Amino acid sequence: MPLRIRCLTLAALVLAPAFAHASSGDAWEQMRADVSKKCIAAVGGSMEKPKAVVDPFGSEHFGLALVSGKAKGAKATITRICVYDKKTRTVELGSELTKDMLKN
Repeated sequence: MPLRIRCLTLAALVLAPAFAHASSGDAWEQMRADVSKKCIAAVGGSMEKPKAVVDPFGSEHFGLALVSGKAKGAKATITRICVYDKKTRTVELGSELTKDMLKN
């Protein structure tokens, strides 16, 4: 087998796992749904009718979302940043941000 063919074969074998791990559209959609579900659950009873806006792909390690809704027992609408760890599938929330804070 010529050296060129061997090198190309070796390169294909080395790169194959990277291409195999590329995410499908369905996998991204499932990740976004999980981010939304877990972020909305994480705000618990602090918001009325919370809605999540999920970054389509997030960062390399994290799913990202903004969760907004009316503050429970108040008139103000608040937003919280939600960070979803893609490895552990757990979420953490930032503090409450008001509309005025988001305008600046």
